[in-house]
This record gives sequence, structure tokens and C-alpha cells, in this order.
Amino acid sequence: MAEGKVTIIGMADLAVCTPPDGITTLGLGSCVGIAIRDPISKVGGLIHIMLPDSTAVANNKNIPKFADTGIEELVKQVVEKGALRSRLVAKIAGGAQMFAFQSGNEAVRVGDRNVAASLAKLKEMRIPVLAQDTGDSYGRTVIFYPETGDYIIKAVGKPEKVI
Repeated sequence: MAEGKVTIIGMADLAVCTPPDGITTLGLGSCVGIAIRDPISKVGGLIHIMLPDSTAVANNKNIPKFADTGIEELVKQVVEKGALRSRLVAKIAGGAQMFAFQSGNEAVRVGDRNVAASLAKLKEMRIPVLAQDTGDSYGRTVIFYPETGDYIIKAVGKPEKVI
């Protein structure tokens, strides 16, 4: 694979790219990184969502912050760049439970809720999830290459993995 540039996105952000470029986001804790691509056109994108549901926030202007609005926006941008909507596939990572004291309180289990909301939105949009690396109690840094579909996951003290 040719070396392209890798775009860095922050929390509540998204980017779309074409080969040979990639997209990375650092420090997915309870946040979820959703990678979407068209395996034929090789157009893809990555979003770093922070919260499951935009309807809980009045006057929401930050579309990529939430699973429901962010995934829709990412799909829209990937299609605008040349992907075919019916061929889209996804991979997700993140959604960790970063603090032990949260384990009993459903209201603060943001990681689990982010993963559930992301999977539900992708299912509603009929985008199959090919792989996921979610949950547990550690943060992740991810790099996504739409050309190959490789979603590289790095975590401190863990072997690098590709899903």
C-alpha cells in the first residue's frame, strides 16, 4: 500500500478520505470510533463520537458529537465523495469503561451506551458491522485505511491489532 497522509481527527469530529490516505483519532476512552467504507470505491471515513443521543441536548450544533447524528453525517459525506450507499460496511472501536466506580451506575456507563447506540444506528441504516473492538477498561488509538479496510487499534500495554 502506498503511503498517503493520515488525517488526525479530535473528539466530536469526523473526516473522509480516499486511498492511499488514512484517518486516525487518539484516546478513545468511553468514546467510539466508527469507520465506514465502500470496499469497491475505497472511499471511507472515521468519526469520533462522544455521546449516544443528540436528542438529550437542546440546540445541538455539534453533529459529530453524537452517535445518531454523527453516523448519518459520516454516511452522507462518504457518499458525496463517491461511495455507494448500498455497499457501505463499518467497524467500531472504543466504548471503554474508564472508571471502576462507574460499574454499578447505569447513568454513567457512557462507553456501553455509546457502543449500543452506534450499533443500533448502523443497524437502522442497514450498514453491516464487520468487526468491533469495544468495551473493557482501556483507551485506544485507532487508524483507519479505507483502501484496505484495515482498522488498526493501539492500546498501552496491549499488542497492536487490526480488525
